[in-house]
Amino acid sequence: MTDWRKWIVCDPAVKTGKPVITGTRITVELVLEKLAAGETIEDLLAAHPRLTREAVQAALAFAAKSLRDEVVYPFEVSR
Repeated sequence: MTDWRKWIVCDPAVKTGKPVITGTRITVELVLEKLAAGETIEDLLAAHPRLTREAVQAALAFAAKSLRDEVVYPFEVSR
């Protein structure tokens, strides 16, 4: 698994402290949303030249760690 710590930073002066790819204003949230919408890593790399494959993998690793560390999953179950 990619060591996300060298790729992901949280700085209150950038995107109000949301996790972003180091040296960019590209949020982990944006990367996840685009992948969830069906874009490929290649699509992301073409649209965002400062993004790297390793950075995308780090965003995924960061998201996985964040969910793993989370205890409560607030959502409603549809019936």
